[in-house]
Amino acid sequence: MAVTTDRRKLDAHALRADFPIFEQLIHGKPLAYLDSANSSQKPRQVLDAMTAFYETSYANVHRAVHVLGERATAGLEGAREKVRAFVNAPEEREIVFVRNATEALNLVAYAWGGSNLGPGDAVVVTELEHHSNFVPWQYIARRNGAEFLMLPLDDAYEVDLSGLDEIARDHTVKVVATNLVSNSLGTIADLAPLTRWAREQGAIFVCDAAQAAPHMRVDVQALDCDFLAISGHKMCGPSGIGALWGRGSILEAMEPFLLGGHMINSVRYEKTTWGELPHKFEAGTSPIAEAYGMGAAIDYLEAAGIDAIEAHEHELVAYALGRLGEIPGITLYGPPPERRAGVVSFNLADIHPHDVAQILDRSGVAIRAGHHCCQPLMHKLGVAATNRASFYLYTVPEEIDQLVDGLHTVRKVFA
Repeated sequence: MAVTTDRRKLDAHALRADFPIFEQLIHGKPLAYLDSANSSQKPRQVLDAMTAFYETSYANVHRAVHVLGERATAGLEGAREKVRAFVNAPEEREIVFVRNATEALNLVAYAWGGSNLGPGDAVVVTELEHHSNFVPWQYIARRNGAEFLMLPLDDAYEVDLSGLDEIARDHTVKVVATNLVSNSLGTIADLAPLTRWAREQGAIFVCDAAQAAPHMRVDVQALDCDFLAISGHKMCGPSGIGALWGRGSILEAMEPFLLGGHMINSVRYEKTTWGELPHKFEAGTSPIAEAYGMGAAIDYLEAAGIDAIEAHEHELVAYALGRLGEIPGITLYGPPPERRAGVVSFNLADIHPHDVAQILDRSGVAIRAGHHCCQPLMHKLGVAATNRASFYLYTVPEEIDQLVDGLHTVRKVFA
């Protein structure tokens, strides 16, 4: 893999050579892919690893004693160990493979919340949440008769914690659920005050790290959370694979989320018993090749350097905010560069974000336009939607320049 020898400085131009998708033109223009918060592109190292796995080692796992079955099982469990190390989990058995972070968070909401939430209890989320860490808790809380509370955003685009004492006085808090990085604004949360508060309430702390894990070092022990969810497709891995880390003692006490093959210990007419962790939560055929690809993606990110990726994105955000700020009629949302990951949300005058995105596409620029699965946040901002440009380890400043040039074209079209 092409990287610089100095791990403190990432060479994005060199890394782009690892990504085949940048070898094409879009509408005759170089591809400026500024939609990595939506889903990241995949390097050859990941694509080749998955192809080799399918060509030489594919079989179902944990069910066969033949060579291919043993290779496939070793590949899946090897990927589990890579995920464990990536998030600094204490034990492999605490890593549950799921389809994505959304499924991971639903697993916790249904399997833990379904059994432990009831009248008089409360779930606390924030106004910054992706729907995946908002709607499942809203649904389970109200289905079980618990209260659903939301911490608002302040004027600095940070979560307002001033109401915690009042919540603790008036409610029995059982769950605190929040993200580490906002997918819409890029805000990097300081979770320490919330995790301490959750501990004081005797609540579990659930962290959505789907937007954080690709871009910064995530350590479940340092965060002191109880559950953490990540998605492979946002971190140079394939779609259809994610992981839930859960504290082992809590996972053991939970009921399973999905039932069927592989997750059982014994099935009789009278009774069925569940398998050991993590298999209790992995019903059916595992995402075998996808897990293998996720492991290869983790290898790639570690080789590039997580700290280097984070520093690179801070530089890009600072540059982007400066360039975008030059455009008349633009409104920028979110905290300063040092408090955000590689995400910039904006609106251009009264032009609908979908129109902006469509015209930018003609210039080869790919961004996201919409509510970003954050409708409570959009309501807070007083808009229906925003434009979002998001960056990653392969993003270069020239793509931001291409975005700015495209936005000037948008202004001319709607002049």
